[in-house]
Amino acid sequence: MLNVRILGTGTALPPRVVTTAAVAAAIGRDADHLRARTGIDERRWMDRDARVTDLAADALRAALARADRPATALRRVIFVTSCGGDDLFPANGNRVLDALGIEGGCDAFDLNNACLGFVSGLDLAARCVATGLGPVGVVVIDNPSWFIDPSNPRPYAVFGDAAAAAVVGAGGPDEGVVGVHLANVGGARGTARLSNAVPGCPAPMIEFEASSEALTALATQLIRDASATVLAAAGLSLDDVRWVAPHQPNGAMLDVIVQALGLPPSKLVRVVDRIGSVGAASIGVGLDRILRERPVAAGDHILLVGVGAGVSSGALLYRVGA
Repeated sequence: MLNVRILGTGTALPPRVVTTAAVAAAIGRDADHLRARTGIDERRWMDRDARVTDLAADALRAALARADRPATALRRVIFVTSCGGDDLFPANGNRVLDALGIEGGCDAFDLNNACLGFVSGLDLAARCVATGLGPVGVVVIDNPSWFIDPSNPRPYAVFGDAAAAAVVGAGGPDEGVVGVHLANVGGARGTARLSNAVPGCPAPMIEFEASSEALTALATQLIRDASATVLAAAGLSLDDVRWVAPHQPNGAMLDVIVQALGLPPSKLVRVVDRIGSVGAASIGVGLDRILRERPVAAGDHILLVGVGAGVSSGALLYRVGA
């Protein structure tokens, strides 16, 4: 076990609300049918002149407030995104440090592992803290709305923007990360893709490269396998897990995942219906909602599990301390 504590979490959403009715009108679909198919009522989209790192800084501020720590206490900031942030270089984490007024004594860098990025970042943060470097802030933001348009209805119908954050510090002997299982299958990239921008060419757009049915089957299997692997290593079963924060790519796929795992709805907080498919931020928002809105108690196990393009998959099991 890595004896660490999630000191606080936070979420930040863009102010602009986009309803499924508006999306349906843009792509020429029936709103009720689209709502039923996606399980999404509304999502948030960032304005094109907004800074991605500003919303990320808001999420990390909320996590620091929950942790009752000043920003200057942080020794490392891990900035997680699938969409590139504001800059290719320097690291977007530098803008977050500047927004929080952190100067010296804290490093920052960017991390991308598609929709699994928050779990990868939390795993790295826990290992940093366990070896003496902490507290560590993990902030995740995805803004896929900048890379979709009505000409490609499938991604346009589901994506939203969001940011989430967690502050990780030292924990007691009976709390922390009980186990982690992470895996990437580099040869199976044909799920979803966003290419780099090329000068003189049209702006890149998100493309789904597999059918909805194939994506659902793959995601369900990988999530089931990752959960089983990390729980078996811990000598636990899913019945021993009090809370689950799964990746929520859309409402229909979430229903399949929940059914495949045999999860009671009371073990998770459904967020996709109000924020859409928010990429790497999905698990972070779900974790924040669990810790803020559910009666989480000492000794509870929280399972974070997901899958992303790459194909990346994994699970992290966390035990809550006193």
